[in-house]
Amino acid sequence: MSRYAHLAYTPTVRAVQAELGSALAAGRRLRAPADRRDPLGPAEAAFLAGLDGFLLGSVGETGWPYIQFRGGPPGFLHVLDERTVAFADVGGNRQYITTGNLRGDDRVALFFLDHARAARLKMYGRATVSTEDERPELAALLRATRTEGRVERLVVVAVEGWDWNCHRHITPRFSERELSEVLEPTRRRLAQVDRLERENATLREELRLLREAL
Repeated sequence: MSRYAHLAYTPTVRAVQAELGSALAAGRRLRAPADRRDPLGPAEAAFLAGLDGFLLGSVGETGWPYIQFRGGPPGFLHVLDERTVAFADVGGNRQYITTGNLRGDDRVALFFLDHARAARLKMYGRATVSTEDERPELAALLRATRTEGRVERLVVVAVEGWDWNCHRHITPRFSERELSEVLEPTRRRLAQVDRLERENATLREELRLLREAL
């Protein structure tokens, strides 16, 4: 993740690191050359493919950053290769702030957080926006797993750099899907117990009637 450090550790950031005593440790990440984009490895690809949402940051012409949430079923963010991710963007509140920002500045920051596993990944990239008509083969791929709604555009992000973020202070939370997967064996056992209880009740009633008949 040498490229990420070179992009994030500006002179002002380096000055603050020096003031607060982390300059030496942070400086180790700047030793590698920054002319090569950081490739995504198998661990990063698997992590991204398992998420159902992320935060996307862009910068407007006023210089102010804008953050928007993108969500969908796991796998809606497609890892096309070790340096490219993409997703089919669907209609929302029709403000189009991110879409407009990208026309003026293609730089984006993506933040991926997995509460259940207390893990997070941050990423810098450059986004390209196209229509389904312009890239039909890509559209077919991104439509295979995507967010519900009408697809308005295809967003492809060329990854510049990434870094695993500190996992501390992440409150464990679980989605309905994750809880359902974990609780399914318990549900099956409870269903079996319920069936056995009903069978026992039937047998007790039959035994009572038999005793009365005798």
